[in-house]
Amino acid sequence: MLSLVTDNFEIITADVDERAAEIQMEEEGVPALKVSERLAQIKAEAVFANLSDGEKDNTVVIGADTSVILDDVIYGKPEDRDDAVRMLSLMSGKVHVVATGVALITRSEKRLFTEVTHVEFNALDDYQNALISDYCDSRSPFDKAGAYGIQDKGSLLIKRIDGDYSNVVGLPVARLARELSVMVK
Repeated sequence: MLSLVTDNFEIITADVDERAAEIQMEEEGVPALKVSERLAQIKAEAVFANLSDGEKDNTVVIGADTSVILDDVIYGKPEDRDDAVRMLSLMSGKVHVVATGVALITRSEKRLFTEVTHVEFNALDDYQNALISDYCDSRSPFDKAGAYGIQDKGSLLIKRIDGDYSNVVGLPVARLARELSVMVK
């Protein structure tokens, strides 16, 4: 997805205990809509700190994290099939929020933002139940926040979205491109 914005990038993973950070934020009372932004910042700062001085002079580090939120509860990656079925069933017939927090860090500047997209799932009827069961049997939900991917068969669960499709995939590329254009004039 980042290649839509630039061809000049390298992917570096951050060595961050996301679960510990989430627990700390929960204890601090950080609103669910801000958790992904804070995680993106923690990840970006960890990567930036490991760059050499020379690299820090001409690098923009981009950190991102996506949360699926229903009724102020963050739905992370499911623990197992039953957990995935539970999440998808609870979201059926309702509108949930997909919030992607993004952190952009250079030596001289830090920009943070959260992009929000509203996603409505189809009602929980026999057909939706069958879709959920088949989808969970595919094991596809197990590595995804909220137990679904809009870019795969999880899209069959969705009635409508209001907002940026790419945000639901995991990176709000249009907003990211705009924010980067301001930083790297």
